[in-house]
Amino acid sequence: MIGLLKRAIAHYAKTTGRGTSLYKKFCKPDGYEWAQHMGRWGGLHSVGKGAWINLGCNITDPAMLRLGDNVGLSDCTIFGHDGIVHVINARDGTKLDSVGGVDIRANSFVGHGAIVMPRVTIGPDSVVAAGAVVLRDVPPGMVVGGNPARVICTMETLVKNIKERCAEYPWMSLIENRDGLFDPELEPKLQAMRAEYFFGEEQHNG
Repeated sequence: MIGLLKRAIAHYAKTTGRGTSLYKKFCKPDGYEWAQHMGRWGGLHSVGKGAWINLGCNITDPAMLRLGDNVGLSDCTIFGHDGIVHVINARDGTKLDSVGGVDIRANSFVGHGAIVMPRVTIGPDSVVAAGAVVLRDVPPGMVVGGNPARVICTMETLVKNIKERCAEYPWMSLIENRDGLFDPELEPKLQAMRAEYFFGEEQHNG
C-alpha cells in the first residue's frame, strides 16, 4: 500500500510539477531523479545530462543556476543573490540590486557544506572541496578548498592520488565487476571488507 502511494506521488509530481515537497519527503528520489525534476519543474536555468543533486542541496535562486553535463551537487548551498543589498537599500534609501548567475560546467563537483556565491563559474572538470566558500571563479581542471576557496591541486593530481589508493584496496575486483554504481546484494560484503581494512586487528597492529 505504501509503495503504491509513493509511486502515485512520484508520478503526480513528475508529470504536473505539483506536490514536489511530498515527492521529496516521502519518495526520496535519488540525485539523478531530483536533478531531472528540478530541471523540469524547479526553475533551474538548465540541467545537463547525467547531472545529480542531493536532496540536501540548498539552491536559493534556481533561475540563476546552470548545470553542465555530469555535474554533482552534494549537500551544499548555491547563492544567486547577496542579501546585504536589502540592508543597504533600507539604510541609504537606494534601489540597488545584487544578483548573479552560478555556472557549474561539465564534470564538476561541489562537496558537502560548500557555499558558492553569486557571479561564479566553476570548471569544467573541477572540484569544490567540502566546506569551501567560493567567492570567485574556479579555473578549469582545478580542485579548490578553504575559506575563501583557493587552488589545492589539479584534477589530474586528484585522480592520480585516488588511483594509487585504489591499487591497495583488496575489494577493487568487486567494484570493477559491480553492475552500476550500487549493488545492494554486494554492499554488505564491501562494507565488511572496508571495515576490516581500515579498523581490523591486522591493520591496527600493522
